[in-house]
Amino acid sequence: MSFAVGRHVCVLLAIALSAFIFNTTENLPIGLLNMMSADLGVSLPAAGFLVTGYGVAVAVVSLPMAQLTRHLPRRFVLSGVLVVLAVATVGSVLTDSYGVLLGARIVVAVAQAVFWAVMGSVAVGLFAPAIRGRVLAVTSVCGSLANLLGVPAGTWLAHHSRWQLPFIVLSISALVVAALIAVLLPTTRPEESHAAFGSAPDRRHFVVVLLTTAVATTGLYTGFTYIGGFITEVAGFPENMVGPLLFVYGGAGILGVVALGHLLDRQPRASLMLAVSAQAAAMLLLFQSAGNQGMVITGLALLGCSAAPIFTATQARILHVSPGRTEIGFAANSAAFNVGVAAGALVGGAVLSAFGVRGAFLVGALLTLATVALLLGEPLLAAGGRRTPGPAGLVNAGRFPGGR
Repeated sequence: MSFAVGRHVCVLLAIALSAFIFNTTENLPIGLLNMMSADLGVSLPAAGFLVTGYGVAVAVVSLPMAQLTRHLPRRFVLSGVLVVLAVATVGSVLTDSYGVLLGARIVVAVAQAVFWAVMGSVAVGLFAPAIRGRVLAVTSVCGSLANLLGVPAGTWLAHHSRWQLPFIVLSISALVVAALIAVLLPTTRPEESHAAFGSAPDRRHFVVVLLTTAVATTGLYTGFTYIGGFITEVAGFPENMVGPLLFVYGGAGILGVVALGHLLDRQPRASLMLAVSAQAAAMLLLFQSAGNQGMVITGLALLGCSAAPIFTATQARILHVSPGRTEIGFAANSAAFNVGVAAGALVGGAVLSAFGVRGAFLVGALLTLATVALLLGEPLLAAGGRRTPGPAGLVNAGRFPGGR
């Protein structure tokens, strides 16, 4: 391995670790809501808004922040957002004010919006275009590990000390990774990377990708938001089985992302279709076989294996069809994902009150099937569309360097 390749691998791992840190910071309060609400003197729903408000902020500011930072060297952007995460997080846990904590969380959410907008093109731009899918898989696996390892580990640490300590550990880790990126990532203009622009820009295909992300995510979270109730009330598992079964879901998700990474490089559109179709099948299986515990375990594994790779597959499609700079496309896709999470929780809540948690999985499956229909009709929807002129031809001709 040459020095340059080794340096790029180190930067990729630093970016992947950044995804882990951001996702853990976002979701860690889920396991600490009771402790945080009691310590801050606020209600449980108010503490819960530390998570939902964070997600809403990411969805709202993703596109504007991507536009504002599009000309800045990625070395400074990536290291900068990690420093912002560290400083805001430390400041938030050193106060006993709920308002200050919420405000600091929103600041971190803005930093995360910038991170998700730029990290894909930076990571992919470090390597040859032929392995884009595998590079995205590395970052996605580390992002997925946040819920599988980061949140449980942070929750355990908090219960054995104070809820502030895991956030301080995350802040220190962010500063270390920021230093690595600042030292190892070259200072180049963002548009110089082969990943800065879509390789085959097309606005209609781009809209299909965003709709796929939003609707498939809505379908998933229509049911999955209430997975705890499904496991205990419908499937009949004891309460202490919720954690192990979620571990099955998360572990299968990592395996799915790893497996899809190789297929993405050869068949990006087929990979997305496969993942969405499998999610629909998994949700239908959970609805149909809710009383069979063995089938519920199988359905959860299939759901994790299919749902987790969908965002990775849509990111790969963004690199192909984005009509402008890819970081704008990534930001739009991130916003679509967060809209889907919020919409899924709302739809699931409405279905829950009328038909119960099992019905939420049926509605989620139907929404996912609508996404399958959208992807099947994509060639017809995009027929007659003109490709957006841009530098894609230069990329295909190999004019832009692979390094960043």
